[in-house]
Amino acid sequence: MAALHRLGQCHFTRIAISHFHTSSRASAKQHYKMLVLGGGSGGISMSARMKRMMGAENVAVVEPSEMHYYQPIWTLVGAGAKTLTSSSRSTASVMPSGVKWVKSKVQEINPDTNTIRTDDGSEISYEYLIVALGLQLHFEKIKGLPEGFEYPKIGSNYSVQTVEKTWKALQDFKEGNAVFTFPNTPVKCAGAPQKIMYLTDAFLRKTGKRDKANVIYNTSLPVLFGIKKYADSLWDIVKQRDLQVNLRQNLIEVRADKKEAVFENLDKPGETKVFEYEMLHVTPPMGPNLVIKGSPLADKAGWLDVNKDHLQHKRYPNVFGIGDCTNLPTAKTGAAVAPQAANMSVNFYGVFKIQTTCSHWSVNK
Repeated sequence: MAALHRLGQCHFTRIAISHFHTSSRASAKQHYKMLVLGGGSGGISMSARMKRMMGAENVAVVEPSEMHYYQPIWTLVGAGAKTLTSSSRSTASVMPSGVKWVKSKVQEINPDTNTIRTDDGSEISYEYLIVALGLQLHFEKIKGLPEGFEYPKIGSNYSVQTVEKTWKALQDFKEGNAVFTFPNTPVKCAGAPQKIMYLTDAFLRKTGKRDKANVIYNTSLPVLFGIKKYADSLWDIVKQRDLQVNLRQNLIEVRADKKEAVFENLDKPGETKVFEYEMLHVTPPMGPNLVIKGSPLADKAGWLDVNKDHLQHKRYPNVFGIGDCTNLPTAKTGAAVAPQAANMSVNFYGVFKIQTTCSHWSVNK
């Protein structure tokens, strides 16, 4: 924390701030007092907070995407209750005004030299770094994916490219198995794979197709949900709605041309079972962001190695992290952003404790 206390002795020269954020491709020798990697919920929230504390001219956000998606809505998009367009806004509209938006992808992080390199080869230096790069989807770890999404009857609410395919598969359902999966890895929003199952059940009842459907939830976990209090209630719902739950079943292959999904019994490695499906919702394996995993900032598993009490990196005191990219003992979900941000203590003029909410898009601009 010594480095943060020294920051408290600095006085930033404030200048008039434009009402519009600036954006450009990174150029050589750019330097910022505070550099934020990632323009998701965590990155945008923290850049707004840093703008208020340090001045917009001292803050930059590295984010390549032109569109910003509120991913929790995708569960409802997959069930036909919301449109995909309702989940998106332009990144320009959510970027805090005056903050520099670097429209590039982070390629490399070098904490020993306080620099990052972008995909166009440009280098940006920083005094303080907030890493909010999220996690990585790995559809390719399932044999037959992602190319299997070119076939009908299969979708995933975890990707902007595949979420509408879930709704299409649900609309086209006639009779047979509706299969939902949960992988043998950490996932973001661990409840979402079940939510789409319950919404599917409700839609099939509403449209008079439920009697012709077997709704099946195959999870790699040994429990229905990680918190017993809620798991007990969910088991009651499963029984009431006649849903089939199979524990310790991990999706390893999709034969989309045959409408078959292959699962491995994790309690008996090598033992597999093939499920025919009329509808398949895939929750992909997930893992650490590859840029973080390949940097000195990672722990042994590849996650950003931060202190759980204040989100400061354990080895690099001028580096902080927030969200799914970290190794915090919290759920990887937007609901965890508020308590995480509240624990990130930054000393500018004494001790400044950040308290923010995970209310999406309500950024002070």
